[in-house]
Amino acid sequence: MRRSMLFIPGNTPNLLMNGDVLGSDSIILDLEDAVSPAEKDAARILVRNALKHLHYKGCEIIVRINPIETDFWQKDLDEVIPLCPGMIMPTKVSCANDVKVVSDYIAEVEARHGIEKNTVKLIPLIETAMGVENAFNIASADERVAAIFLGGEDLTADLRCKRTKEGNEIFYARCRMVNAARAAGVDVYDTPFTDVDDIDGLYKDAQFAKSLGFTGKASISPRHVEGINEVFSPTQADIDYAHEVMETIRIAKEQGKGVVSLRGKMIDAPIVTRAMQVIEMEKAIFGGVEDDE
Repeated sequence: MRRSMLFIPGNTPNLLMNGDVLGSDSIILDLEDAVSPAEKDAARILVRNALKHLHYKGCEIIVRINPIETDFWQKDLDEVIPLCPGMIMPTKVSCANDVKVVSDYIAEVEARHGIEKNTVKLIPLIETAMGVENAFNIASADERVAAIFLGGEDLTADLRCKRTKEGNEIFYARCRMVNAARAAGVDVYDTPFTDVDDIDGLYKDAQFAKSLGFTGKASISPRHVEGINEVFSPTQADIDYAHEVMETIRIAKEQGKGVVSLRGKMIDAPIVTRAMQVIEMEKAIFGGVEDDE
């Protein structure tokens, strides 16, 4: 389960050491934007050592690498792939070939270190107009791709428009990303809400992203993690209804009924699918939930 993803600069030892206690489902160890060119080598070593010596219990590890147009990305992968982070986030991804270039190099490093192929997955960061238009091709470019992620700040710069809290300027990109990801069968993650002090704004932005179909949302501040987790978790009403749906289906099967209704509404395949998804999230969050028959 991946509701929240928290960026942690790769050149901040104190944050790297405490990444697993900040409440995020995933942490993104950042070797790109958060690190100046002069600190790239030092940050890479810090992230490598963090992966090697810290256990990061209870959260997934993602490493954001530098763009393939730079001299840094292969060095990034050489250091971190042998330690098998959960995912790599390639940046400035604009087409399927960008994904293939990174995936092929990861395969070389995996083979070099005796790691099974496709152990490390990809979550391409789409942050250009071309990337948005190619979102489906990117999402379906390679079997390593487990999700795609929208980068709103760089995208609006590329679009030559102002980034706002309301986010009207990225509405099209959000919709295109969600549709592409769902068509490709992968997850999709929303851009961070960048006003660290506006918690109400964070909730509103996260709720809107969820309403569009995003799987979860990234954050640049630990202060936003709790709100994101809350928004992208099922409510108790959602959980109760999901179990009610599955119990109704169970009883209908016992009675040999083909058509079933609940609260005056027919229970069709999409409702059952959503109920199963909610129950799976409940298990991931709370654990110990018995399967419905």
